[in-house]
Amino acid sequence: MMTQFAPSDLKGKHRAMWASGDYPRVAADVIPELGRRLVEACRIRPGQRVLDIAAGAGNAAIPAAEAGAEVVASDLTPELFEVGRRNAAAAGVELTWEQADAEDLPFDAAAFDAVLSCVGVMFAPFHQTAADELVRVTRAGGTIGLINWTPEGFIGRMFAIMKPFAPTPPPGAQPPPLWGDEAHVTELLGDRVTDLELRRERAVVECFADGAAFRDFFKTNYGPLVTMYRTLAGDPDRAAQLDRELADLGAAHDLGGGRMEWEYLLVTAQRARA
Repeated sequence: MMTQFAPSDLKGKHRAMWASGDYPRVAADVIPELGRRLVEACRIRPGQRVLDIAAGAGNAAIPAAEAGAEVVASDLTPELFEVGRRNAAAAGVELTWEQADAEDLPFDAAAFDAVLSCVGVMFAPFHQTAADELVRVTRAGGTIGLINWTPEGFIGRMFAIMKPFAPTPPPGAQPPPLWGDEAHVTELLGDRVTDLELRRERAVVECFADGAAFRDFFKTNYGPLVTMYRTLAGDPDRAAQLDRELADLGAAHDLGGGRMEWEYLLVTAQRARA
């Protein structure tokens, strides 16, 4: 199979998109426990060499370092590292921060005991290429651990709402929430892993008073929506439509008192031994 890479201009756009807004705030205020949940599921322990792909500000990388691992936090968008470094210092841990493309990792094969990604690698446009890379850098017998939003869950539905307002993706690109589909992940990893476990779980989100509050927070802080609203600046009717649909999504998922549950797929596996 031919390896696909996104063109450099698309990579630049992706970097700019995630640098816009305030993704570290989204991770810290909305989903603070997801990274720790992933580290726990992967049983990260002292002495392991761990790579966090699309680490952002270290939602999983910092808990891995707190567990005693030697951690490399990698991301296409190094603008996110400043907050990560501050958070790591506050936690009293040290780790390496390195700019890296999930589809073309600058690391040797079998370099890590565990490779993690918490709602990160799912946003690389060519899924098989990204999967090949995360498997490649994991040593035989090492652990692969992922948390990905599901297509049917809250964030998957949000991306379905966003799709009609987004530009046409490049040929071969696949939507991020597919990484939350069990069959898709199983196909991506194939027979290169063993002990594959796929568990649907839910993140409890209690920081939005109502659907409008969710929309306003995300359109201000979440890079994909920040960028989308900028492109809609000259089309107020469509921007208003997106406003309504996002607020309605938040309201539909309010379980009472502003409580929501956002479904994700927790993936753990071992790199197959030769």
